[in-house]
Parts: sequence; structure tokens; C-alpha cells
Amino acid sequence: MEQYNVQKLDLDLAHLYRPSRLTTASPLLVLLHGYGSNKEDLFSFAQYLPEELSVLALEAPIALGPNSFAWYDIYFEPNQGKWSDADQGKKALTRITTNIESAIKQIDVDCSRISLLGFSQGSILSLALGLSNPDLIKNIIVLSGYINHDLMSLEADGSVKVAPNIFMSHGTQDQVIPVTWARESRDFLIKHKYSVDYHEFPVGHGVNPENFAAFKQFLAQYA
Repeated sequence: MEQYNVQKLDLDLAHLYRPSRLTTASPLLVLLHGYGSNKEDLFSFAQYLPEELSVLALEAPIALGPNSFAWYDIYFEPNQGKWSDADQGKKALTRITTNIESAIKQIDVDCSRISLLGFSQGSILSLALGLSNPDLIKNIIVLSGYINHDLMSLEADGSVKVAPNIFMSHGTQDQVIPVTWARESRDFLIKHKYSVDYHEFPVGHGVNPENFAAFKQFLAQYA
């Protein structure tokens, strides 16, 4: 990790932090990994991202095994199918928000340029947190995720007073989270007057080079 110039912050979640090359008012990118992964996963992107970005990868608190963590539990029963622990998810959202706010106090961040990037379970939380806190989050990057309506709600009148920029991408061959879920989420957001930069790639549950290039371009435009 030495090539990343990794530093430590005073946070209650395990994390990896690469400071910006800027000495003041840097944009901040917060990374939320997926179910069963860890803080190292998405932080591997850092070496390929602009040096102007401060990059903070947070690690989920629920240990599943060695180097394997989750933001909330996922259950499966033959008669009920698969479902998520919404209460744990809401607690995770509160904890992530608290850690972001704590990081902002320790880093000289431009608070109008905070972005969230999540993969899978992390992207579900990124959407919920970003849409619920548009004054805090400017950009949301959703990799292989969808809207979990148990974790958030939008204004009933469908109006958007302050809206984050949203990038969504999904693999057409994803067997973990069906691409139809991402399409339904995209359509829901557009119906509620959000602008969504949506992409599909011929891959499974992962990020290929073309996907990386697409969200990197999005960050270059909006972050």
C-alpha cells in the first residue's frame, strides 16, 4: 500500500485513506465495498484516479470471515427467497454518514465536491445515502447495484430540489443482481426527475476496463 501514500484518520470504521495532492479544498471520493469484500477491494482503484481526489475506502462492520465483511446481513430461505436486513442497512447508513462527516472535519475537503462510489451492496447504500442527503453528496457512482426502497424514500410529489449526479452501470450477465433490477431503478429515478448516466456491459457481477473508464470519465466531469 505504500504506493498509495496511505494515511490514517480518526474514524470508528476501518478504512484506507489516500490524501489529495491538493493542500486545500480537495474533492473527496468515498468507496463502499460489496458484500463479503473489504476496504482493500475498491481502494485498488485509487492509483488510477486523479491525484486531486482524496480517496477514502470504508470497511463494513459485520465480519463474515477472514477479510470478508458486510454492511448488513442477507438471508435466504427456500420458502421466502432472499431478503436483506433493512434495520441493519439503516444503521449502516447512519454509521457511514457519521464517518464521512468525521472525515470532513479532519481533511481540508471542498464540501460541495463529495462523491460516493459503491459496488453491489455498497452501491445500494451509496444510492440510499446520496439520494437522502443531496446537500452532502454531489455524485453517486453505482456499480452493479439498485434501489432498495426499504432503505430510502423520495419526495411524494416527484420533485427534485437538489439532485446529485448519478452514474449507474451493470453487467448484462450478472447472476447475483439481475440487470433488470438496475433498469427498473434507472427508470424509477428518471421518473422522479433525476438525471442518470446509465451503462451496461457484457460482463457478470464485476467491473471490466470499459466500465472503469466510463465512471472515471464521469468523475473527471463532475467530481
